[in-house]
Order: sequence, then C-alpha cells, then structure tokens
Amino acid sequence: MFEIKTDKAPAAIGPYVQGVNLGNLVITSGQIPLDPKTKLMADDVGKQTTQALNNILAILLQANLQANDIVKTTVFLKDLNDFIVVNKAYEDFFKKHQSTFPARSCIEVARLPMDAKVEIEAIAFKK
Repeated sequence: MFEIKTDKAPAAIGPYVQGVNLGNLVITSGQIPLDPKTKLMADDVGKQTTQALNNILAILLQANLQANDIVKTTVFLKDLNDFIVVNKAYEDFFKKHQSTFPARSCIEVARLPMDAKVEIEAIAFKK
C-alpha cells in the first residue's frame, strides 16, 4: 500500500491520508470542497460538489489515474434536499471526463467536516 499525497488537493485534517494506491486500485479519503489554494469553500452546493470532485481528480492524477478510472463514489450530503443540484454538478463533471458514470451511493448525514454541504469519496481502478 502506498500513500498518495498531492498539494493539488486539501491536506488531510486528521490521522488519515488523501488516498491509497494498491496497484490497480486507488481509494480516496472523503474529499470536502475545500479549495487547496485558497483554503476556502464556496457556499453554493453545486460548486462544492464540483470542487470535491476536482479534489478527487487531483489525487487520482497523482497516482497516474484519470476520472474515467473511477468505478464507485459515495456522496455524503448535509441536506438531501440539495440532491438535484448536486446531481447536476456530478453529471456535468462525469460527462466532461468520461463516457459512463460510476456506481454511486448518496446518503444524508448530520454534519460534515468544516460544515461542508457535501463530501465525496471514490474508488478507481486502473484497467
């Protein structure tokens, strides 16, 4: 197992790593929508979704994978009423980066780190 570390995604804020590379399989830790340069989060949940996915992409790129290698995501939402907006940003991201969508779970949670509205984790497989 190899730790993935990049300054193009937010640093871990606890005792965990951004992601792990298991050879053909990469698993990311949950990514909140923190901009790694400014350390700020947009208020809009759609923009937060895009930023969280971009953070995942940065981790994958560090491991020489692409967005089209993502096979599974888990989306954690602070408010399931935001599902339509999150779904649109999610769809736009994946249409831009790949021809198919990964498997996905989406669940509502009570609270997320730094009071984010969304957090996303991913599993990618290098074919």
